[in-house]
Amino acid sequence: MESTERQRPNHLAWHETLELHEIVAMQSTALMKMKLFMGEIKDRAVRNLYREGINNTEKELRELLKFYSLAPREEELLDEDFQEDDFRQIDAGFYAAVLLSHSKTAVKTYAAAITETATPRLRKTFTTQLQRCIQFHEKVFNYMFEQGLYPAYDLKRLLEGDVQRANKALNMRVKEQRDTTDQTD
Repeated sequence: MESTERQRPNHLAWHETLELHEIVAMQSTALMKMKLFMGEIKDRAVRNLYREGINNTEKELRELLKFYSLAPREEELLDEDFQEDDFRQIDAGFYAAVLLSHSKTAVKTYAAAITETATPRLRKTFTTQLQRCIQFHEKVFNYMFEQGLYPAYDLKRLLEGDVQRANKALNMRVKEQRDTTDQTD
């Protein structure tokens, strides 16, 4: 009996590669933020949650980075020996990525909320705020694009940047508190 299932290629589809990019970019930024904020958290329970979040995100990034070798491309993209002078350096690209990630999340959240809203006045408010979020996202994207921080039309550079940021986030040290006395006990 012949198989009716089509032979799958040995690479990811374009659309799932772009979804992978979105998740890795978001997780890399989130990991950097968690590591950066860790030293500011005085509550032991919240610090433990951050440690768990950091560990989970590092594991997730390592798992996802393995799929980059399956991304569709014409030539080799990944440089596993990527080195940077200072992995802990936080630059304008990081801060802009935080805004971009926030604005994307806000757009998705408002869009979903609108579909669940029965009160016309609240729906109108959500719609107005959604438009504001879309406009803000456009400003942040344009800044990043113009500064060369988001090569949206160059998949090779986009994926290379993902790998570099994920490795930067993975290699970044957790910022610990100077005074380790737990002030919430």
